Amino acid sequence: MYFAYILFSLKDKGIYTGYTSNIALRFRQHCNGLVKPTMDRRPLKLIYYEAYRYQKDALNREKYLKTGWGRYYLNKVIKNYLSHQ
Repeated sequence: MYFAYILFSLKDKGIYTGYTSNIALRFRQHCNGLVKPTMDRRPLKLIYYEAYRYQKDALNREKYLKTGWGRYYLNKVIKNYLSHQ
């Protein structure tokens, strides 16, 4: 399985979008400061993910979620979560 995922930074209240084949390992790497884009944005919460059978699908979804339309979609999906932060 492959995953497109969203992390929420408790430090700067921003989100980070990524994809991986091992979501538990990747989240630990983010939390331990081993991923350069998020190392200064910790602590982080995994707030959303989608599972895919094929790597290409997860990668395409990650790319989409980083576009304007993708951000619009994410804001609708995680709106309730963000309103409580």
